[in-house]
This record gives sequence, C-alpha cells and structure tokens, in this order.
Amino acid sequence: MENETTRYESENQEDQQPQKDDKPGASIIEKIQQLGQTNVPQLSNDSKIHCLTIIGQIEGHMTLPPQNKTTKYEHLIPQLVAIEQNPKIEGLIVILNTVGGDVEAGLAISEMIASLSKPTVSIVLGGGHSIGVPIAVSCNYSFIAETATMTIHPIRLTGLVIGVPQTFEYLDKMQERVVNFVIKHSKITEETFKELMFAKGNLTRDIGTNVVGTDAVKSGLIDEVGGIGEALNKLNELIELQKDQHKGLIQ
Repeated sequence: MENETTRYESENQEDQQPQKDDKPGASIIEKIQQLGQTNVPQLSNDSKIHCLTIIGQIEGHMTLPPQNKTTKYEHLIPQLVAIEQNPKIEGLIVILNTVGGDVEAGLAISEMIASLSKPTVSIVLGGGHSIGVPIAVSCNYSFIAETATMTIHPIRLTGLVIGVPQTFEYLDKMQERVVNFVIKHSKITEETFKELMFAKGNLTRDIGTNVVGTDAVKSGLIDEVGGIGEALNKLNELIELQKDQHKGLIQ
C-alpha cells in the first residue's frame, strides 16, 4: 500500500508538473498589463535602434476612459531606463502622433528623453500637439512630416478651479516650465514661442497657433522637414559621431 500510495503521489506530481509551465504565460500577461509590452523591442533583432511611440492622449495620474487611445507614462519610463542600460541599443527614435495631454506626465517623459546619454531623434507624424511639443524637441534632432501639425497654446485646467490668485500663479509657473524647456531644447526664441502661444484668431475655439511642417522649421521649433528615412539616416549619423568622439577620448 505504501509503495502504491507513493507511486500514485509521484504520478500526480508529474501530471501537475506541466501546470507550472503556465507561469511564464502569466508573467508575460502581467508585463503587458504593467508595462504595455514584454520587453524593450528594437526595430529588428540585428538593429541597434529602439523605436518609441507617443500616440493618442498622454495619460497622467488619472486613468482616461477605455475608448481613448492613450500613452501611459508608467509604460514609457521603465522603457527609457531599459534603453539607457541596454548596451545593444545605441540610439532612440521617437515617433509622435499625439493630441497632447497631462502636462506633468509629458514633461517627465521629455526630461527623461533629454537626459539619455544615447543619440535621439524625433519625428512628428500627423500631429505633435500641446504637451507633445516638449517631447518632440527633447531629442538631439527633430523632424516633422510635411503635412504634420503642432498646436501651441497656453496651459489649461480642467475640473474644479478655485478662483484665487494662487491658482493663476500656479498656472503661470507651470506654463513657464513648458516654455523654458522648449526654448532650451530648440532654436525658437522665447518671444516667438509666446507669440505663437497667445495668438488670437488662428484656432477656432482657443488661443494659440497651429503650425504645419515647414512653418515649424522656419520658426526654429523643429530642425528639419522629413520622414522615417531621413530620421533614421540622421540617427545613424549621430550614433557614428558619438562612437568617433568616444574613440577620441579613449586615445
């Protein structure tokens, strides 16, 4: 009986063993839920370039309705840390088609991209509106498609607003953070940027300006009009330049 019982228990253990193989699947699902993906993907297995997309509305501390297409900062921040640490990734291309969104989340993403030690190139396809502007200029070099647009407007609050002077001071300080970041990471002057931001009559329901392709380049906001091919060529150029500089320092 003891032998039969022992044998029966061991058979049961063998039968249950394959169930442990389900754990990696569960782990993958967890990663997708928490990070939006399972790892840090590159353009291909042999590629040294990582592609990061900023799409839809940039989500902040409040979860947006499920029908909204969003970019979650808690997905992007771990990716950016992994890109910085991964020696196989030598450059980052950021593709934007966003309507904007949460100011602090957008600035957090912008600061992280700007602080990467690896070469970065951004390209605005479709739209890079509102808080998408700082993200677009946070890279070492920026492109915009000829038909793409960028909306520049003052900071706005939604929900309950307390009508006291401190509220307006807070808005003004937040706006200055955005203005200072854009000026620091692009060729546009503060005067020109604020003129675009406070222009009247350009937008139907708001104060601000909608700049298209070449206009964004002429104002100094974006470096060049171009598409994916030009962006990847520029990124490869920056990667090789960084390698040459690194070799020069070692010698």
